[in-house]
Amino acid sequence: MTMLDDRTTAETTWPTAYPQGYAVVDVETTGLARDDRIISAAVYRLDARGNVEDHWYTLVNPQRDPGPVWIHGLTSDVLRDAPLFGEIAEEFAERLADRVLVAHNAIFDWQMIAREYARASATAPVRQRLCTIALSKELNLPLPNHKLESLAAHFGVVQQRAHHALDDARVLAEAFRPSLHAAARDGVRLPLLECRPLTEWSDTPATPRIGHQASYRSAGTGSWRQSRKRPPCPHPNPGRWADGSPLKQGMRVAFSGDTSVDRELLEDRAVEAGLHVATSVSRLTSLLVTNDPDSATSKTVKAKSFGTPVVDEAAFTQLLRDVAAADG
Repeated sequence: MTMLDDRTTAETTWPTAYPQGYAVVDVETTGLARDDRIISAAVYRLDARGNVEDHWYTLVNPQRDPGPVWIHGLTSDVLRDAPLFGEIAEEFAERLADRVLVAHNAIFDWQMIAREYARASATAPVRQRLCTIALSKELNLPLPNHKLESLAAHFGVVQQRAHHALDDARVLAEAFRPSLHAAARDGVRLPLLECRPLTEWSDTPATPRIGHQASYRSAGTGSWRQSRKRPPCPHPNPGRWADGSPLKQGMRVAFSGDTSVDRELLEDRAVEAGLHVATSVSRLTSLLVTNDPDSATSKTVKAKSFGTPVVDEAAFTQLLRDVAAADG
């Protein structure tokens, strides 16, 4: 177990580029899919140095089956009289306003929050997010894995109620503070990513879905929520992308890691531009898009071994503006 000596950080000149406040967030949900809902949310507000200012917690009525009750413990009876998301959206927004959203696997929490606000015809007042998994990588923490419990154990934080939003947010807040101080002490750049509001939400049924999705199984149904199916790319693969040249219709593009834009929206835009969105990296992959090229994901490892070109999300977004037509 490694504990941070606050006397060291007390003598450290605090980086002026660091944010002035944070909102440590955890949400429990009915599942992991795009159409799943938030059933509870917690926020710990922290000042610029990670000290707790206050905390807030609420249940949310998802207006549907609560999903994996055996994980989060929130039954339909418990949630029946809870407020709808639209009824707590304003108070939730007050907790997030003018702060960096901090979460463990932040892309998931942000996407769930952004979708709920889009359903409520509102916008979450969040401009940046920080993933504590990414921060632990920046700090080179000797963790056995990237689970919250491992990060908590590293800093001596005791978990009381795992998968309870308020306790998970508390644990993360307590682990984030020494992480933040370690970053300040060592001059580490915080891995901040832009949060763009989701404005393309629709409650209309999605296109037919096939196959299995990495989501929770609905309790009592014995079935899986089906994954989204896109039409096959009509263009042949022209090969790898070359730096300095435009993307060409038919190119196979894979994505890895956290993205500022909702991943499905980013993939949709790629498909609309005539690109083939690949779920894995192979020798045929034209381009890998990732904001963390040094991560050890299977896609980044394969991309390096195959010599697959790699660009970040911002560069890919620019390339999407001018995709060349397929040959023939």
